[in-house]
Amino acid sequence: MDFLMMDWLSKPVWMWLAFIGIVITLLVIDLGVLHREQREIGVRESLILSSVYIALGLTFGAWVWWYLGETAGMQYVTGFVIEKSLAMDNVFVIAMIFTYFSVPRIYQHRVLFWGILGVIVLRAIMIGLGAAIVSEWSWVLYIFAAFLILTGVQMWRNAEKSYDVSSNPVLKFVRRKFNVTDKLHGQRFWVKQPHPKTGKPVWFMTPLFLALIMVEVVDVVFAVDSVPAIFAITTDPFIVYTSNIFAILGLRALYFALAALVHRFHYLKYALALLLVFIGSKIFVADLLGIDKIPPSFSLTVTFAILAAGIGWSLWKTRAQPAAELPDKT
Repeated sequence: MDFLMMDWLSKPVWMWLAFIGIVITLLVIDLGVLHREQREIGVRESLILSSVYIALGLTFGAWVWWYLGETAGMQYVTGFVIEKSLAMDNVFVIAMIFTYFSVPRIYQHRVLFWGILGVIVLRAIMIGLGAAIVSEWSWVLYIFAAFLILTGVQMWRNAEKSYDVSSNPVLKFVRRKFNVTDKLHGQRFWVKQPHPKTGKPVWFMTPLFLALIMVEVVDVVFAVDSVPAIFAITTDPFIVYTSNIFAILGLRALYFALAALVHRFHYLKYALALLLVFIGSKIFVADLLGIDKIPPSFSLTVTFAILAAGIGWSLWKTRAQPAAELPDKT
């Protein structure tokens, strides 16, 4: 019992273990019960599952609010909303990845599931390093803030550009260094077949595994934005990690609904760009005003307002547009 009450990264061990237990339970239910067999996930099921994950994330946030206080609760909700919003941009890029590798919908959930497991580990490492750096050198928050502002400006300038999967340096490296099959082999990530030169059976990577690698690479790229963004809201590792992971857990479910509506969120990137600039500028504005930090309630209100305006404007401007074709690998 003494071990459970010990502090680890600013919170008792039992709180971390309880959160990890919830995440493992959700993943087991997802893979072992709901998606035990390979099948396509329709938009209706996607929306239902996504709503459940959002409800669970907000319920956990309500518990944080009740147990840790109003400030912690608002910080959690703000972090959850920001990560969920940035994940929507991530979804559109994942749709391009699946299109590029010609991955059928029936196999996409497998890639996303294993991709989420990788994300959970990678985010833990990145957030742990971020927390250690910030606790040692608090001035690093100013670097995070400046980076967010620059990232927001760049996102605004490149909002009309599409993600080019084929030019990714990681993909080029993997194709150059490993054996890769030209076509899919069902849901398998690796297959054994004769080498074209020696004729000996060797392991080949399938395009499905390449898609998984690219999903992980894309998350690392997006984490470079989202992790500093949440650290600009709060430096509490527990709030940072739990809000991130609960937002990401529903990404698989959200994907199958949003992938069919990519064209309806054309202007969302502009809202996300403004949001990053706002988050990054908060620390500088607080210094100018001579206050410790911008109130969490104000941050949450502005975050909702920017995202609501971006989503509303996108839906209005694209109301008469047909579904857009995602670029393929030709």
